[in-house]
Amino acid sequence: MAALCLASGAAALLPASASAAAAPDGKHVGDHGYTSQIRRTEYGVPHVLAHDYGGLGYGYGYAFAQDNLCQLADQVLTLRGERSRYLGPTETTADGTSNLASDTYQQGLRQAGTVRRLLDRPAPLGPTSELRRMVEGYAAGYNRYLRDTGAAHLPDPTCKGKPWVGPISAMDIWNLVYDLNGASGAAALRQAIATATPPTTGRASKPLRAAAPTRGAGPSAPDSASPSASASAAPSPSSSPRRDDLGSNGWALGRDVTRGRDGMLLANPHLGWIGGDRFYQVQLTIPGVIDVAGASIYGTPLVEIGHTRTLAWTHTTSYADHASLYRLTTTPGDPTSYLVDGKAVRMTRRAVPVTVRGADGKLSTVTSTLYTSRFGPVLADGWTRTEAYALRDANADNLRSTNEWLAIGRAQSVAQLQQAHQTYQGIPWTYTLATDSTGTAYFNDSSAVPHVSDDRLKRCALPGEDHDLPGVLDGSTSSCDWGSDPDAVVPGIFGPGHQPRLTRTDYVANSNNDSALTNPAAPLTGYPRMYHSGAPLGPRAQLGLQMIADRRAGTDGLGIPGFTLPTLQASMLGDRNYTAELGRDDAVAMCRAHPVLTATDGTEVDVRAACDVLAVWDTRDDPDSRGAALWKAFRIRVGGPHPWWRVPYDPAQPLTTPRGLNGDEPQVRRALADAVRELAADQVPLDAPIGSVQRWAGIPLPGCSGAEGCFNVVNASPTSGTGGATRPSSPEGYASGSSFIMATELTSRGPRTRTILTYGQSANPESPHYTDQTVLFSHKRWVAERFTEAEIASDPQLRVTTLRG
Repeated sequence: MAALCLASGAAALLPASASAAAAPDGKHVGDHGYTSQIRRTEYGVPHVLAHDYGGLGYGYGYAFAQDNLCQLADQVLTLRGERSRYLGPTETTADGTSNLASDTYQQGLRQAGTVRRLLDRPAPLGPTSELRRMVEGYAAGYNRYLRDTGAAHLPDPTCKGKPWVGPISAMDIWNLVYDLNGASGAAALRQAIATATPPTTGRASKPLRAAAPTRGAGPSAPDSASPSASASAAPSPSSSPRRDDLGSNGWALGRDVTRGRDGMLLANPHLGWIGGDRFYQVQLTIPGVIDVAGASIYGTPLVEIGHTRTLAWTHTTSYADHASLYRLTTTPGDPTSYLVDGKAVRMTRRAVPVTVRGADGKLSTVTSTLYTSRFGPVLADGWTRTEAYALRDANADNLRSTNEWLAIGRAQSVAQLQQAHQTYQGIPWTYTLATDSTGTAYFNDSSAVPHVSDDRLKRCALPGEDHDLPGVLDGSTSSCDWGSDPDAVVPGIFGPGHQPRLTRTDYVANSNNDSALTNPAAPLTGYPRMYHSGAPLGPRAQLGLQMIADRRAGTDGLGIPGFTLPTLQASMLGDRNYTAELGRDDAVAMCRAHPVLTATDGTEVDVRAACDVLAVWDTRDDPDSRGAALWKAFRIRVGGPHPWWRVPYDPAQPLTTPRGLNGDEPQVRRALADAVRELAADQVPLDAPIGSVQRWAGIPLPGCSGAEGCFNVVNASPTSGTGGATRPSSPEGYASGSSFIMATELTSRGPRTRTILTYGQSANPESPHYTDQTVLFSHKRWVAERFTEAEIASDPQLRVTTLRG
């Protein structure tokens, strides 16, 4: 099949005959101003070609709907606040929020006109004209596919014929972007915001609990250690479970550590495999304007992790705070008013009606009241007649992220990426790691971080009487309000001059840890405490840095020192288990010395067979590794760093402590006995391969949790993925971890990229692209990306669809 000639100019890219001549599945559609071509290569990856941004969005929206219309329709149902109307009020969303609470929160945002006001702003605060056209085209492309196919004939049984499936608008996409940006703040606390009601007694109906509204590895997770300053202290409603298994690894390698003296990048985000956190792989091209390949979060029309011809970048969850919790001192006799500088300020009330479907199918209206303070929404947790808590979110005014990702998608160097950061300051809650073809490696925490200086944090933090939340700020005095920087595009956040950044010619790396040890040879210090927690690296981050050191030294068994694309791929999927490397031999010594151990309930357990299994285990988590399942069951029962490790964490030795399994600790001995009993109760052999207990749609998976010290993070059950990927049918159906894996080398001849989208391009369980790449992941096989026109055209599986709409 002949390639399209990019050199001939955009006007000639989409000839009228292209669809009929080249595409067995091509479609001609009516003339409404959009023109686009979708070239699908193996594994269903779409390469969208257009001559303007509207056409680019149109083609992308159509391609995404072909694979994932049901998932986006489900997200739109949520964002419109209509889940209770169609599904009833008690069902929960993927994050555990009740439908009624979710609808109340979303309808409140719509009533307040929050996103509309942000759209009315000119760029750089509001979307650029190119971006507006792209989003409008994306919605039109989705709608075109739905119109072509019809809701009653959709290929995905998840939403086929459902009454809640219908056309979407550009506003739906903007609402989705806004919700995504708020994932480290208000959007993570929807339940607490929607259910906040004034107390009728002196005590709170819900106690304040320390938990972070964050998308990445949370501070209470074993993988990450201790809390940071303010958002880390935000209360989390008990019905909205933490997402501690989510996060990312990212490496940007410079010319000093690559064999070709060029830039290389490893992207390894860890997000949910079910729901809207999934990635979709795509290439977006307007000749002479933009040519970017990588992956997007579902429903967003931009590449958020990817590469151009000479630049590659990725993101990991920032350990900085992106919201602040304020304690309000309520006015005596009126818990809906609070004091600021001695004066009473009334909370704003908004009555929010939600249409609810009853068990009998009849519709009724439930009206709730949302309460808002000068800082932001008031939360249910901790509200008494004397105090309340409100959240101020640094991303409450952020739609700038889309501008920034579009600018990065056009960038060709680290310098141009930096300029995008400075112009838009819109990255909501992640670090950025990047490299270019000159072999320059770059790290920056350009995320939206509240401007709370160290002095203000020290002066305004309120630990409280019955809780220890050092990041809760005093809301009773205006002197504790956020400050600002002259170089910040909006007030209240730190500007570029305060942000941690590092440029190197060897490497920068992050695994959701504090930014301080991005490169241990050049620690990042002297930045505001809001960017630093001082937390230990955690075993996953330690392993990542050790893997880089081993490759530089050539001691990892992968050949002579220095990274090549094959050794980068092999490092990523080596499936080392770092806690096992540090403690397996000690565990074997413990059970050899004590072949009968006492379980928590006092039962004596013979652990000799378990000892034999651990002794011969290779400390890897390949799908067929025998011993990994036993280690997982053992490791999750050992709490805290001190009982587990003989040498505890030492801040002066962050790369080599903690270490040495403390087999003298009774808790450690009980943990092994309990693990052996649990596996027996579940009828899982002690030497069961890890791939038998973690699967996706029946396919064995490699990897383990970050807390165990796996770089390739995977959390799954034996039944994960068997009920589809829109919403889990049960908690056991959920899975998360490595999602879009990308290894890129930026050579002088162009990028060489290998990828794995671990769950495939489609959430539709009937699609051939639901598990095709899961099979690759299970066997450690990669997809050779097709980036150039010649590479795309040479694919024997190429399918071309030309759209005009």
